[in-house]
Amino acid sequence: MVTVSFNNVWKDYGGGAIAVKELNMDIKDGEFVSLLGPSGCGKSTSLRMLAGLEHISSGEIFFGDKIVNTLPPKDRDIAMVFENYALYPHKTIFDNIANPLKQAKIPTDEIKRRVIDVAKLLEIEQLLERRPQELSGGQKQRTAIGRAIVRQPQVFLFDEPIAHLDAKLRARMRSELKHLQHNLGVTTIYVTHDQLEALTMADRIAVMNDGVLQQFDTPQEVYQNPANSWVATFVGEPGMSLMEMEITHMDGDLVLTFENKTIKLDLKNKARLTAAGKTKLLVGIRPDKASVSQLEISGAFECQIYSRQLLGADVLVEVEFGTSRVRAKADTSFVGAVGAVCNLIFRSEDMYFFDAEDGKAIPH
Repeated sequence: MVTVSFNNVWKDYGGGAIAVKELNMDIKDGEFVSLLGPSGCGKSTSLRMLAGLEHISSGEIFFGDKIVNTLPPKDRDIAMVFENYALYPHKTIFDNIANPLKQAKIPTDEIKRRVIDVAKLLEIEQLLERRPQELSGGQKQRTAIGRAIVRQPQVFLFDEPIAHLDAKLRARMRSELKHLQHNLGVTTIYVTHDQLEALTMADRIAVMNDGVLQQFDTPQEVYQNPANSWVATFVGEPGMSLMEMEITHMDGDLVLTFENKTIKLDLKNKARLTAAGKTKLLVGIRPDKASVSQLEISGAFECQIYSRQLLGADVLVEVEFGTSRVRAKADTSFVGAVGAVCNLIFRSEDMYFFDAEDGKAIPH
């Protein structure tokens, strides 16, 4: 096991194509870190630089106190699991798992012991004499994970390993992978575009966009205190709604104005926004903190239902008023149809505030 650090790492392909910009990140020994972001954000490129599969344009990557920039992949003591399994179709599952040990010239008895131990851990010992084409997707992925584990590396690297599996199997594999990593205690970096994977599995999440690290913190902190408006709308399902508002003074009091409406602030947020000294804000509200009603309610926003989606126990209602759309959760008894008028309600205590110019969160 080992710590992993990115120190001012850049990846520049030339011609203005910069994949990773000034990446700084320290990963603790035995920590499970997820690199989360949309396609093209730089997360897989960062992982490949870590693995030695991509050249670093500038900066340093450390394993412990050792710079590994020029170290070949085979000498980095890592194991990588890809989305496509990369299994040898002509070899048995035993031989697929044993392959890195055979290449390292480990004694035959030791190979057999380690392969059987890993197969038992992953509950695939009954499959060892089969070939990959005889396995299900989940069994193939366990085989690929087994091949990584059997090497006993100091770092695990996962590149969207369960993205292609069906929803039910993904849920099971999330639980199994987290349990496995916890038991093994190996430093793990896991690339995904799926925020549910990151939120449920990682000790900390590195949220990336456009090659830039947006936030690096615990899942709870990333969700509850997003560093900027981009993270706020990307993390969370359904996503946070943003509204453009202005801070004004009315009758000696600090208020928000929005779509010709005035929103009174609670004392805590009033002090917070006064200290920030901003006049234009992006104000966010999560769907579970907003509600809709077809009754007349004082202080509510009259709006029109744009869409509604059944989520099982809840209904996700998206409403439209002026130039804004806001999502709110309602219970299944809410009967408002698309196009109908309703009222939107939320509390100032549940709002998130971001600078309208740079999107950065207003400090607490």
